[in-house]
Amino acid sequence: MDVKLKKGDTVEVISGRAEDKGKRGEIIKVDPAEKSVVVQGINMRTKHQRQVQSQGRTVKPGKVRFEAPVDLSNVMLVCPKCGKASRVALQRVDDKTRRVCKHCNEQIDE
Repeated sequence: MDVKLKKGDTVEVISGRAEDKGKRGEIIKVDPAEKSVVVQGINMRTKHQRQVQSQGRTVKPGKVRFEAPVDLSNVMLVCPKCGKASRVALQRVDDKTRRVCKHCNEQIDE
């Protein structure tokens, strides 16, 4: 399966945890092997960090908040032209592949 999302795209969460459902955010990282994306401000987790000393540096202890990966099937690309969450089609034009919104048929990549 081809990954049709890229880093920097705005996506909307369509399923999953109740507090994240319907939220929009920007993609920070895409992992095609795991079929997951990391979205800014979505699926926040807390990790308890203990004090670690390595190479003369000290990492302070405490709670660290970070974004955990979300499965690709749980997010949908938001079209920059029409502003709706929509599916994406791939079209080949002059030996180049471009992404097209299924709602408004406008080109997403420029």
